[in-house]
Amino acid sequence: MTHAGPDGRRGGRATLTAIVVVVVAFLVLMGWAHDFITLDGSKTVYTVKCVGGQWNGPDCSGSLQAAERYRFRALKAHSEVIFWVAGSAEPSGKLAPCAIANAKEWVCKPGPDSGRTITHEMKFGHPVPEPHGPAKPFHQVAKWKWLLLNKGVGVFRSADA
Repeated sequence: MTHAGPDGRRGGRATLTAIVVVVVAFLVLMGWAHDFITLDGSKTVYTVKCVGGQWNGPDCSGSLQAAERYRFRALKAHSEVIFWVAGSAEPSGKLAPCAIANAKEWVCKPGPDSGRTITHEMKFGHPVPEPHGPAKPFHQVAKWKWLLLNKGVGVFRSADA
């Protein structure tokens, strides 16, 4: 025999708890997939290359392929941003001096490592391209899209930026 609660409903509290757990887990998963939540406070930019074709703005006439993952860590106390390419043996680089509001809002002056990075400015958590500056040109996609491309799922034809 199932016991009903004082309000006559069965399992009301357990159902509510399960719904809350599922919603929180979904929000955490989406935050991770969109790189809104990071464990180390760094910002990662997921780049793609156009293979067998050419770029026309954000559109690739060939096929998109996962490329480098640039990571940026803003060190406000030192007025500098450290960057590196994830999974690469290439040493990290440094941008300084920088005006840093937080990990997703900063701007740095070009320096000796400028040619090794894709940006000198992060605005609203997105790198600001420099069409004529010393930084490398790039095309970016969301983390979830990069992960699919990295696993060989090549259904995409456009970068996000």
